[in-house]
Amino acid sequence: MWSILHSVETIQVVLDKQMLQAADRAAKRSKINRSALIRDALREHLKRLQVRDLEQREREGYAKYPDSAATHEYWERAAAWPPE
Repeated sequence: MWSILHSVETIQVVLDKQMLQAADRAAKRSKINRSALIRDALREHLKRLQVRDLEQREREGYAKYPDSAATHEYWERAAAWPPE
């Protein structure tokens, strides 16, 4: 337990009064403390940013190297039900 606590940093976050109150209510409903709520929210936000970045890179890749008509036909046949 000590190693987990020892590896965290304490920071200061500025929130307006309404956001602080909403965070406290959400933390209470979730039965976690404010710090855990903020950590969870930040973790989820960082995941969304990563997914958004990967999706953008994929779009750019397909724009640079689009699929051929033959590739589309292959996958259309593969997805047909019942199989041909």
